[in-house]
Amino acid sequence: MPLNRRKFLEKSAVTGAGVALAGAVSAPGAQAAEAKRGAKRYAFTVLGTTDLHGNVFNWDYFTDKEFDDKDHNDVGLAKVSTLVNRVRAEKGRRNTLLIDAGDTIQGTQLSYYYAKVDPITAEGGPVHPMAQAMNAMGYDAAALGNHEFNYGIPVLRKFEQQCDFPLLGANALDAKTLRPAFAPYSMHRLRTPHGRDVKVAVLGLTNPGIAIWDKANVQGKMTFPGLEEQAAKWVPKLRSMGADVVIVSAHSGSSGTSSYGDQLPYIENAAALVAEQVPGIDAILVGHAHTEIPEYFVANKKTGKQVVLSEPLKWGQRLTLFDFELVWEKGCWKVEKVGAKVLNSNTVEEDPKITKLLTDEHEKVVAYVNQVIGTNAAEMTSAEAPYKDVPIIDLINHIQADTVKQALAGTEYAALPVLSQAACFSRSARIPAGQVTIRDVAGLYVFENTLEARLMTGAQMKAYLEFSANYYVQTAPDAPVDPAKLTNANGTPDYNYDVVSGLSYEIDIAKPAGSRVTNVRFEGEPLADDAKFVFAVNNYRANGGGNFPHVAAAQVLWSNSEEIRNTMIAWVKAKGSIEPAAFAGVDWKLTRNGTPVF
Repeated sequence: MPLNRRKFLEKSAVTGAGVALAGAVSAPGAQAAEAKRGAKRYAFTVLGTTDLHGNVFNWDYFTDKEFDDKDHNDVGLAKVSTLVNRVRAEKGRRNTLLIDAGDTIQGTQLSYYYAKVDPITAEGGPVHPMAQAMNAMGYDAAALGNHEFNYGIPVLRKFEQQCDFPLLGANALDAKTLRPAFAPYSMHRLRTPHGRDVKVAVLGLTNPGIAIWDKANVQGKMTFPGLEEQAAKWVPKLRSMGADVVIVSAHSGSSGTSSYGDQLPYIENAAALVAEQVPGIDAILVGHAHTEIPEYFVANKKTGKQVVLSEPLKWGQRLTLFDFELVWEKGCWKVEKVGAKVLNSNTVEEDPKITKLLTDEHEKVVAYVNQVIGTNAAEMTSAEAPYKDVPIIDLINHIQADTVKQALAGTEYAALPVLSQAACFSRSARIPAGQVTIRDVAGLYVFENTLEARLMTGAQMKAYLEFSANYYVQTAPDAPVDPAKLTNANGTPDYNYDVVSGLSYEIDIAKPAGSRVTNVRFEGEPLADDAKFVFAVNNYRANGGGNFPHVAAAQVLWSNSEEIRNTMIAWVKAKGSIEPAAFAGVDWKLTRNGTPVF
């Protein structure tokens, strides 16, 4: 859908109409210097969140208790709201803006419930909890994240309608017209004590990887060019429109790397490149990478100007503060100084206004995820899944292979053996012995991936396994093995380490990356390069996520629009019981010179 100009102008309306409170303009010493020189100054703060991923409450719906991790972080907009209120009280409400850098409506069972179980798209349906919370907090703008597209464009459009602030995406274009499909920017006026308002432009940029990761939802509808290209187009326009300050909200990390290799001509994590290549930007709120960067300066190559970047971790665990100091020079406002820092959500209590607002929605979701759907004969956990073949990952592969076999029954591919891939998405997943609930199964598969079947050869599967084995840190044959230091080589996340069922193989961690996988067998015999297999694989991987070899170009035999998580829940419901002895086995192991590590 092309940009609705009237709606865009309405949503980009002025957001500041007050006088700066005493103390918000500058420090006493600076005021004295101003009086002496007669300079006019104004200070304001932009607060930023990113990668909220459906977190309102400090609650883990998969464990059914308050969220906690090894660093004792807290999560959720209710915590962020308390931090925001404090900053506004200190700085003056009219001297602040609140923005977000995307990935808002996917990630928890709260967000899933209102996309799928009681969908916001239904006639007379509910208002999305994230829209309710962000509206109540007074967000001024939010960039689109790639996960905004997970549930399809209709859900995203409905969420957009429910927000009192614009969703920005200057590089999310209508595929036919190549015009912005969402508002590219929003313009905000902050009133100063000195006459002329400060005009602050927020430019939203999203991730080009959407074209790969959510191909089924966006192909032929939207296209996503590079962040640098679109920033170079829009920043000069914003300056010509009178913007005194230009802030970019970018759902893109700062590393300059891409998980999808060269499958797209656009960089996935391009925030620092935007700062470096595009003149006229004052600050960039960074998202997507789930890292914490309180303050990071990048020099623009053309002007030499230092651009400040900040990324406030994820899930509402941190809040970025960009503090701007402006001076009136030659008839306009100039940024004299800007710095950034982050505040920690675990230092405050939840805002009762936000928790009260969404108590009913929260309780509905808690009741939903605690529904019993079957039983389990023996407890399974994912604690050792990154370095051992464990039954809980075997369960994913067993259900995926079973689903694909049924789907291909009666086709020309029915006789081919089915292999399956799975990754450890959470090291804290657990399916207890006894009664099994929806949250037990859902906690094992925390992403909205769907299932596909691709045609692969033995040689291609060997290359796939070899690429996956890059996940391990090379460890000498006689060196001690610490499981905590063995994985995630070169920053590879757990979700980009796949194990494959249907084959047996060894990974020699003493060998360098690229030559680790040995003794690959199918049904006890060495795997033939020309053997053909059906490969059950999630859509993220099948569409190039992680840049695994061969799979993205492989022939599609079948695909499904149902989330794998739902497929697993339905499978357990239908079977009524999980029997690990029926599917669990040790098909792969880590070795050094042929000796098992564990």
